[in-house]
Amino acid sequence: MRGKKSGVACGDQVEYQLTTIGQGVIETVQPRISLLYRSDAFKEKIIAANVTQIIIVVAAVPSFSEELISRCLAAAESENIEVLIVLNKADLIAPTQTAMQTLSLYQNLDYRILPVSALQDVSALRPHLRNHLSVLAGQSGMGKSTLLNSLIPEARRATAEISVALDSGTHTTTYSQLYHLDENSAVIDSPGFQEFGLNHIKEENLAWGFLEFHPYFGQCKFSNCRHLKEPGCAILTAVKQGKITEKRLGFYHKLLCRDRSGTGLTR
Repeated sequence: MRGKKSGVACGDQVEYQLTTIGQGVIETVQPRISLLYRSDAFKEKIIAANVTQIIIVVAAVPSFSEELISRCLAAAESENIEVLIVLNKADLIAPTQTAMQTLSLYQNLDYRILPVSALQDVSALRPHLRNHLSVLAGQSGMGKSTLLNSLIPEARRATAEISVALDSGTHTTTYSQLYHLDENSAVIDSPGFQEFGLNHIKEENLAWGFLEFHPYFGQCKFSNCRHLKEPGCAILTAVKQGKITEKRLGFYHKLLCRDRSGTGLTR
């Protein structure tokens, strides 16, 4: 941008002015329909703009963090972005069965779960990309870049081996980049993360990021209920009745009371 070093995100629609052959400056950034980003108390990290779908990539190996999934879901819900959870490395039978058991919680919440193997066949993913600007998001080592390379071989995104000893991946992608699939579809590959801060979401709006809470909004005894220990809380009652899992309530409480900017890597 002219006179600026930031302010534009991957996925932005812009007006630009050519200054010479192959070079120019951005004059205007068009209004965004969504902005996906993470933040802590000190800084913000923009992931992508104008996305209509976030593809949360997890893998059978290495282990993935459910708390980071919940953080991504809360960020997506706050921007009304559709969600698809892709379980990569599904050719690893035993780890995939274990991972699918874990992901059944989110499947029961009506989030779409799609097992694929980036090294074998990603054809099942392609229909989900049509007419979307999708962003691949997830921890390092989940295989996002390998998945992107399988979809678009000319992308040639860098990949790296995972560490079995550390049960983690290596950070290889350092910036977001958009790739067109067709005239109406595109995919953004974003850097892997080990944290997903939600400091930008106001405390009173955090509950909206949990789909299973929605039916109980407006039913609590107090209009400003935080769903912690308040008497007459409809959400706490739903947990006692088994309609909401204690695990998801625990993720919500952690975001609300202690840490909206932490790593979320406690498994």
